[in-house]
Amino acid sequence: MSDDKKIGSYKFIAEPFHVDFNGRLTMGVLGNHLLNCAGFHASERGFGIATLNEDNYTWVLSRLAIDLEEMPYQYEEFTVQTWVENVYRLFTDRNFAIIDKDGKKIGYARSVWAMINLNTRKPADLLTLHGGSIVDYVCDEPCPIEKPSRIKVATDQPCAKLTAKYSDIDINGHVNSIRYIEHILDLFPIDLYKSKRIQRFEMAYVAESYYGDELSFFEEEVSENEYHVEIKKNGSEVVCRAKVKFV
Repeated sequence: MSDDKKIGSYKFIAEPFHVDFNGRLTMGVLGNHLLNCAGFHASERGFGIATLNEDNYTWVLSRLAIDLEEMPYQYEEFTVQTWVENVYRLFTDRNFAIIDKDGKKIGYARSVWAMINLNTRKPADLLTLHGGSIVDYVCDEPCPIEKPSRIKVATDQPCAKLTAKYSDIDINGHVNSIRYIEHILDLFPIDLYKSKRIQRFEMAYVAESYYGDELSFFEEEVSENEYHVEIKKNGSEVVCRAKVKFV
């Protein structure tokens, strides 16, 4: 199979209700598009969630790193491409390219996924699933951005707290991975978004949280324009960590 056939390509439009006050696509919506494209690409190759659910498995996002030169503007068409870079026993690396209306690549993303058993919540062996045929879709397409990094937060003083509500919960019954992104970006004042844009955003998912959990946010500026954020549930357990770099 040629590499061209291993790459999925999906077109979108930056709808008015998907952009922020600058008229640019929001990071949360872009993240949703990336995850949807991962789903489309996997489904077209027999590894989609609907098929996996029949055998009591599902995909779980572990890491996500997005690097951007710019965001699509309101009403602009753009394309997301996605492909599988590596398959290991318990994880798979999936990459993305974001392409503007003129065909220019304006951003890339890297992600790490695990497949879990819905009953035990433990990882499945990807190399035995469907006879190991998932490795047939590994592609050499370059993704010229850094891999997700280690994120550390030293502060023990929360800067915000909220309780997980109805709109936070997804079909799996836990707080949606994109809702964490939106809550994290709400920590920063709007004046920051008036003068700067997000150049790089990383998420590392550690544990699940559920309806009614109290989420505490710990934020630290580790260098100029770079912030690390940690979210804990119910005062103790780390749920996820993020890195946000503005430019």
